[in-house]
Amino acid sequence: MLLKSTKRILASAVLAIGLSPAALHAQELTGTLAKISEAGEIVIGHRESSVPFAYLNDNQEPVGYSIDLCMKVVEEVEKTIGKEIDIRYVPVNPKTRIALMANGTIDLECGSTTNNLTRQQQVEYLPTTFVTGTKILTRKDSGISSVSDLDGKAIALAQGTTNERAIKAAVEDLDLDVKILPVRDHAEGMLSLETDRVDAYSTDHILLHGLIAKSKTPEDFAVVGEFLSFDPYALMVPRNDSAFELVGKTALANVFRSGEIDEIYAKWFDPLGVPADPLLKAAFQLGALPE
Repeated sequence: MLLKSTKRILASAVLAIGLSPAALHAQELTGTLAKISEAGEIVIGHRESSVPFAYLNDNQEPVGYSIDLCMKVVEEVEKTIGKEIDIRYVPVNPKTRIALMANGTIDLECGSTTNNLTRQQQVEYLPTTFVTGTKILTRKDSGISSVSDLDGKAIALAQGTTNERAIKAAVEDLDLDVKILPVRDHAEGMLSLETDRVDAYSTDHILLHGLIAKSKTPEDFAVVGEFLSFDPYALMVPRNDSAFELVGKTALANVFRSGEIDEIYAKWFDPLGVPADPLLKAAFQLGALPE
């Protein structure tokens, strides 16, 4: 009896102040979800040349594996806040992506970003969506087959990446004389190699295969060397916002659990001839949390 009376009192109070159930729900939203609901849009940071994760197509629209997964997150956000939202895209690169997430400029980053503990001091990540590592891209006739062959040569490296640190550490360990050309992103790194400004470019191996696939002369290039780092990719979200993080985890868990991830993966990686390895499949299984 007391419970029924309490419910009546609460309902009367809600009606008295003119709040609908939807408005009451909106008031309960906090952090990024509240920001998105109020603005009516979600701001997505995207890469412009990280094939096949996030890049601009011929119509200069962001497309890719990470973009498709981010659209699943957007759908879950709309379900959570109870209305459709617009999407505003903001280009990011290795030097700007962490800062733009940390200062609230972007709500969700859809690219090829490695999840590591250092970055988690400023941002947070959703479950792993890809596993890769640092390798070297060079011309087939360069004579370079490993990092030790870089002695006396030049390599382009995107600033602010885990690959930059991995190559510099390997060069220092082997006491090599290597000229390093800092570049803004993968497109600039590939252009430096194609125009013979450098002898090699280094980033995650899957991105190197993507650069070759987009090249005008793919037969001229090869990905060489051993893995120099372990780079688990994940979609980046704001730190200290568990409600928004849960929405993202829910979206990806649904994709992993339903098997839809296999279709999305095949769409972007089958053309590159890169099957999902056992470690990545295990990551999908671990991310497929029950409801």
